Amino acid sequence: MSQTHDLIATLKRLLKGRGVTYAGVAAHLGLSEASVKRQFSQQNFSLQTVEAICGLLRMELYEVVQAAEKAQAELHRLTEAQEAELVADPGRVLTAVCVLNHWTAAQIVATYRLTPAQCTAHLLQLDRLGLIHLMPENRVKLRIARDFAWLPDGPIQRFFQDRIQNDFLHGRFDQPGEQLRFQHAMLTPAANLRFQQRLQKLVREFTELHQECADAPADARYGTSLLLAVRPWEPAAFEALRHAPDTRPFTLKAG
Repeated sequence: MSQTHDLIATLKRLLKGRGVTYAGVAAHLGLSEASVKRQFSQQNFSLQTVEAICGLLRMELYEVVQAAEKAQAELHRLTEAQEAELVADPGRVLTAVCVLNHWTAAQIVATYRLTPAQCTAHLLQLDRLGLIHLMPENRVKLRIARDFAWLPDGPIQRFFQDRIQNDFLHGRFDQPGEQLRFQHAMLTPAANLRFQQRLQKLVREFTELHQECADAPADARYGTSLLLAVRPWEPAAFEALRHAPDTRPFTLKAG
């Protein structure tokens, strides 16, 4: 998406938020409503017209630009279809993961078997999806919120889950930087909820560390994956020894 598109989209959002119609814009500009609609549709505004609309909003142009920049970083989720489009091509999802981890296009091409043309094609698709803003010379600006996450049980999550059993969990977890713990407990639904809230806080801290490390040299950063899981569960071997299945309802609630 171009900067012009972002700016005009922000103008439309601000006008709508203040209850200003196309007719109101037309009256302010001294144009017909049809002309205003056409200019918005074709994204064909002169700087003078943009400044006049800013005046109608009682905002300075720089304030509208700042609002557009802020809106660019407010993507919290992709849709199911958008995630499916990413995983349709391993190179595309690889490029997405790399740029979300602050890799440059040059680093991606130098590390993986992608040609510069293939990498650029993937970056253009990420731009179209709204994950990034692709700038000249394949420079990338992320457009996601700090709490951006893949859809629960969505295409991306399933893509990685399919690989967890035979890839991520294949190892002894006894090397530097590795740790695997399995713990079993008997918890009430309220205690389960409290623990889930602590896990969410841990994920936020993990994300904050990711942001803090973004400016470190590329050769000082390592791809690091975190797997968290909690659910009422009993190994099938134990369940098979029960006199009767445990059919008690499990309802999460604070308390």
